[in-house]
Amino acid sequence: MVCYNGRVPAADHRPNRDWSAVRFVLCDLDGVVWLARQPIPGAPEAIARLRASGRRVLFVTNNSFALLGEQEAALATIGVPAVDDVTTSAQAAAFLVEPGETVLVCGGPGVYEAVAARNATPIAEGAADAVIVGFHRDFDYERLRIASDAVRKGARLLATNDDATYPTPAGLIPGGGAILAAVATASGSTPTIAGKPYPPMAALVRQRCGPEFSSRTAVMVGDRWSTDGRFAEALGCAFVLVRTGVTAPGATLDGSAAMDLPDLAAVADVICGDLS
Repeated sequence: MVCYNGRVPAADHRPNRDWSAVRFVLCDLDGVVWLARQPIPGAPEAIARLRASGRRVLFVTNNSFALLGEQEAALATIGVPAVDDVTTSAQAAAFLVEPGETVLVCGGPGVYEAVAARNATPIAEGAADAVIVGFHRDFDYERLRIASDAVRKGARLLATNDDATYPTPAGLIPGGGAILAAVATASGSTPTIAGKPYPPMAALVRQRCGPEFSSRTAVMVGDRWSTDGRFAEALGCAFVLVRTGVTAPGATLDGSAAMDLPDLAAVADVICGDLS
């Protein structure tokens, strides 16, 4: 087994894959780059190395709560420029509605922003063409009643993601999927889910990468196989697991990964190392 800068990866697959062909590194944020916006050691430097090697790093996150500018500014604070490089599940959900539609938002500011950018009208209650559910901390019985009532009256039920949990430095907390489960149960409706690992987010990422995107030129780096690994499958690209978030060191992986590495710094070691 090869050791990269003192880190020993759980699996070394370099002989079986041409990592030098990678042009797009798709990174989850929470659990890969940071935890509650506190940088994971070595992550900012790894991103800088990947970019310096001529690759584009795109941040693909199921976090729909924050405004896009806030996420870009938070990344800049930890030394990671990110203007036009963040793709969120709120944006993916907004592309499931049509310009001019009225959308009841059962989510955070990021969803309101994405709906408005789609030239649709976000509202907090009332008759709507669609309901978008996302993570927010003030979800209560009244918001559940308003959202489920709109769906029962004919609004389409959409969701930014179905992640049951969300990683923080103190451990896992309930995620947007937990809120979605309540609305889906109360309304008796099956939601269309936009974020990772579902097709709407995959289509949005392909669009942002452009014509150079292919199964050989992209890799998805994430901390959870059920979300990030399955998203890599949807894109047809390789999945690299890092153990700085939901999947802890030593935990059994519930899927397969092209590489199983301790952190994003080790990912940069492998991908950039093939050019030397």
